[in-house]
Amino acid sequence: MRRTVVAAGLILAATLVPAGASAGSVAMFHRPIVAIGANQSSNWSGYNQGTIEQGGEQFHAVTGVWRVPTATQHTPNEAEYSSSWVGIGGGCVDANCDIGDTTLIQAGTEQDVDKSGVASYSAWWEIIPEPATTIPSLTIHAGDRMSVSISENPVGSEMWTIVVQDLTTKKSFTHSTPYTSSYATAEWIVETPVVIDNNGNVSIGPLPKLAVTNFDLATTNGAAPHLTPAEEIQLVDSNNHPLVLPSSPDPDTDGFNDCTFASTCKAPTRS
Repeated sequence: MRRTVVAAGLILAATLVPAGASAGSVAMFHRPIVAIGANQSSNWSGYNQGTIEQGGEQFHAVTGVWRVPTATQHTPNEAEYSSSWVGIGGGCVDANCDIGDTTLIQAGTEQDVDKSGVASYSAWWEIIPEPATTIPSLTIHAGDRMSVSISENPVGSEMWTIVVQDLTTKKSFTHSTPYTSSYATAEWIVETPVVIDNNGNVSIGPLPKLAVTNFDLATTNGAAPHLTPAEEIQLVDSNNHPLVLPSSPDPDTDGFNDCTFASTCKAPTRS
């Protein structure tokens, strides 16, 4: 996959704007990775594991925990958008990212800033190619500790359970849905989503400045993922300059930091 995927993604998104969207509302779409070589992307930053890299293991469950990062405006008078999430599918199947995947089931949080600089936060889930579905029963704040679990029960049934928990407010959301997955990748990601406003205008991001996003307690298929630096993905701009950098894994290799607009990103010193 290369940058040509972007145009196809925008065409797909434009055909899926929900009918009856209210004035001033936006539709969010979280795409598969748009890869630029092995460890860079124009829309993802974080860690990605693929079934080829993992010796043929398929992914039927994934979990992760993070604190919702505070979002502040990076460019004056600009609406800016970001997502933090956990998912299965949509990533790089092999370590060189020569093989991509078009399925994706995911859930996470949104950290956005409007043109006046006011930040907003929400939780959502999504199964590609449908747009993201906001979870209105969860009121999200910067600093809330979130937990996401996505699992197929039973394995091979194509029936998935998505659990999103706000561990700070002790509120939770559970949803079951059928979905045909490739089971080919698992990931923990900060993303610039595709955004379509009520007037049909399409943008990718742009990205707000985020506090360091710490992902932790990651698992795949109920076990620690043993993240390695080779699985890192940097989110870069059109000139290949990094916008979001992942750190090295934490000491027990089940977490990492993601840093926006930074030249370096230090790894967590403890899990």
